[in-house]
Amino acid sequence: MGALDYLSNFCTVTTTKSKHKAMQTVEIKVKMDCDGCERRVRNAVTSMKGVKSVEVNREESHVVVSGYVDPNKVLKRVRSTGKVRAKFWPYVEQHLVSYPYATGAYSRRAPSGYVRNVDQAFPSSHDPQEKVADFFSDENVNACSIM
Repeated sequence: MGALDYLSNFCTVTTTKSKHKAMQTVEIKVKMDCDGCERRVRNAVTSMKGVKSVEVNREESHVVVSGYVDPNKVLKRVRSTGKVRAKFWPYVEQHLVSYPYATGAYSRRAPSGYVRNVDQAFPSSHDPQEKVADFFSDENVNACSIM
């Protein structure tokens, strides 16, 4: 039976199922000056396969696309409308950030209520009392463990 099994592997048709894209929300920052720009961007993205919803906010220069799409393809489609400076949305809501006024987070170009999405560098403590308290903290792996 070994030879028959070996030959049957050549005769069977194996089909590979393509992976389905996961449902995603893609946020893009694109400058739109008029109704025509907004309409062009909306129509270009809406015509993509897998798009479920498109929200365009011209005042914030913000486009939100939800669906089974590839984020890079959405950005490429938006750029194909002539908006070559379009990029992924670099901001997060201000109340989601622990230190919204840390260096690099605050941006004058950000819409109201948003700050730049950066890795939050916690402010360094120069207070000697906090440094002493960290010596005996359970969160400090190098802490003194006197019991």
